[in-house]
Amino acid sequence: MIQYASDKDAVDAFCDKYQTLRNEISKVIVAQDDAVKKILITIFSRGHVLLIGVPGLAKTLMITTIAKAIGLTCNRIQFTPDLMPSDIMGTEILDENRKFKFVKGPIFANIILADEINRTPPKTQSALLEAMQERSVSMAGTTYRLPDPFFVLATQNPIEQEGTYPLPEAQLDRFMFNVYLDYPSFNEEVDIVKSTINGKMVEPQQVMELDEIIYFQHLLQRIPVAENVYQYAVKLSSCTRPDTDGAHAWAHQYLAWGAGPRCSQNLVIAAKCHAVLNGKYSPDIDDIKAIAHSVMGHRIVKNYRAEADNIHINTIISRLIDDIK
Repeated sequence: MIQYASDKDAVDAFCDKYQTLRNEISKVIVAQDDAVKKILITIFSRGHVLLIGVPGLAKTLMITTIAKAIGLTCNRIQFTPDLMPSDIMGTEILDENRKFKFVKGPIFANIILADEINRTPPKTQSALLEAMQERSVSMAGTTYRLPDPFFVLATQNPIEQEGTYPLPEAQLDRFMFNVYLDYPSFNEEVDIVKSTINGKMVEPQQVMELDEIIYFQHLLQRIPVAENVYQYAVKLSSCTRPDTDGAHAWAHQYLAWGAGPRCSQNLVIAAKCHAVLNGKYSPDIDDIKAIAHSVMGHRIVKNYRAEADNIHINTIISRLIDDIK
């Protein structure tokens, strides 16, 4: 059983473990430091991530490398138009004794890579809703608990949108972060080519145990938060809601739909982990600002005026951050 003399000692140990973990991952994943950091923040905050990037940016390699480094089971599910909910959750079959037996699907793992999630119909997409929120699967009147910890990393390809099914807002709201992967720099791409074409792929070593991950998840839940940080997170979320008393002028002008209470929750939860990883023992407003774009970007919807004026969603969020005191 993991024990530390105090939560302060535990936080210091977590920071050391995190740095060791980042160093191990960097042996395999070149660049994409921001994406790796946000994925790890989400895992330790008990959330989920939606990862958007063009093909070839090592999305699959990134998550399998992280899974190996933290010692968790990982299943990849390729979402296709003919994928059925039972292909994810599992199904009941008749065994040799003529009794129904539940055969677990690939969702019964610590980490689920939902590859190109927007290529499957809404019926199958919605099969993930209970799993992501309740961390359980219901089948034939029986509820089956998913492994702990449980983390969904869904990917989307921003090109080739023909034949895709955009994720509904209810599903998007389940994701703590929406992370965009960008192309590597010139020098980073040179390093990637050098390290991958010689047939000698580096295998990451496991640097964390399952009970450590669960302990640090519970540790982050105990991190204290000041009242002004709670209020700032709620103000930032509520000011995005057009036609409400607390709405920002840009929300009335450019937004069709604002962020809900889950946005406020995720702002504070993610800010806790961001603060700890930056040497703090409690989050402040700067930590909220640091993760606000990734938490809010997929939870607010632009209107036609914003589209006509070519106003990007990140521009709106930046304006809100600058104006909310």
